Amino acid sequence: MSVNLSQLPASETGFTSRLITRLINGILAVDPLANWIKHQARQMMVKRAEKLGIPWQQQVETLLGRNWDLEFTQVTRPDLIYPQYYLQPFHAYGAGNLTWQAAAEVEVAAQAVHAKIWPEAGIAGDARLRQSYHEALQAKLAGELDQFVNVLDLGCGIGLSTFTLQKLCPQARITGVDLSPYFLAIALYRSQNRDLPAPTWLHAPAESTGLPDQTFDLVSLCLVCHELPQTATQGIFQEAKRLLRSGGYLAIMDMNPESGVLTRMPPYILTLLKSTEPYLDQYLTLNFEQALAEAGFELMGITANSPRHRTILAQSR
Repeated sequence: MSVNLSQLPASETGFTSRLITRLINGILAVDPLANWIKHQARQMMVKRAEKLGIPWQQQVETLLGRNWDLEFTQVTRPDLIYPQYYLQPFHAYGAGNLTWQAAAEVEVAAQAVHAKIWPEAGIAGDARLRQSYHEALQAKLAGELDQFVNVLDLGCGIGLSTFTLQKLCPQARITGVDLSPYFLAIALYRSQNRDLPAPTWLHAPAESTGLPDQTFDLVSLCLVCHELPQTATQGIFQEAKRLLRSGGYLAIMDMNPESGVLTRMPPYILTLLKSTEPYLDQYLTLNFEQALAEAGFELMGITANSPRHRTILAQSR
C-alpha cells in the first residue's frame, strides 16, 4: 500500500499523516518488534549495497581489522560529556554512532542509501548528491566562495562532507566537528596523504563547539539535521550565529519534507526508515525558516538539489 498524501484534501492529508505516524510510532514502541525491524532495515541495506556492487563486507572488515589507537587518541576529548539525545540507538546500532562498526559502515551505507536518488547514477549517487549541494551553493554564492578563509563542517562524520567542502573552497582552512571519536579517527586517517592540507578535526557537540566567536565565513550542515531533536537543531543554529562573521553564511543540506518521494513513501518503508532515525518526526515538523530567523539569520533561499533533498542558505544578520 502507498498513500499519496499530495492527492488528498488538506484535512484528509493531515488526518491520514497523523494516523500513519501514530501507527508507526506505536509499532516502534514495542522493543522486540522495533529491534526486529531495525535488523531487517540493516539487512536490506547491506543486501542492496552488495547487489549494487558496493563491497560492503570487504570494506568494513578492512577498516575494522586496522589498529586505530593512534588516531582515536589524537581526536578524542576524554572529558567530553555527550548530550543525552546522542546516546540513543541510531541507524540500527544499539550504541548509536559511538562504535567502530558504525564508523566503518558510514561510507558504504551512504552509497547504498543514495544509489537510487538518480537511477542512472547508481553507486555514484552519493557523490552526485554532495555535488548537487555545492552547485546550489555556487549558484547563490558565485564570486564569494573563493574569498572564504575559514569554513566549518558541523556533524562531519568520517569526513565525506568535509573533503568535498575542501574541494569547493580549496583556499580555505577547513574544520570538521563531530561527536563521535570513532568517526573522527577515520576522518583523521583519511585526511593523510591528500593533496590538500588536512582539515582540523574537533571532538565536540555542534551546538557547543568552544570555537572562537565570528571566526567562520561558511558553516555547513550536510545530512545532519534529520538526526537531531528540534532543540539540538535550534541550538546549533544559535552556535552557528556566534561562530560566523557578520554577513557569513549557514548552509544546510538534508531531506526535503515536501519531496514527493517522502509524501508518497509506502508505510512499511517509512517504518523501516523511522526505526533507524529516532528524531525523524521532529525534523519533518520543524519550521526551519522560523528557527533560523529566531537565531538571527536571514533566509537567502531554499533549493531542491535532488528529487528528495533540499539546500537551505541563510546569512548572519
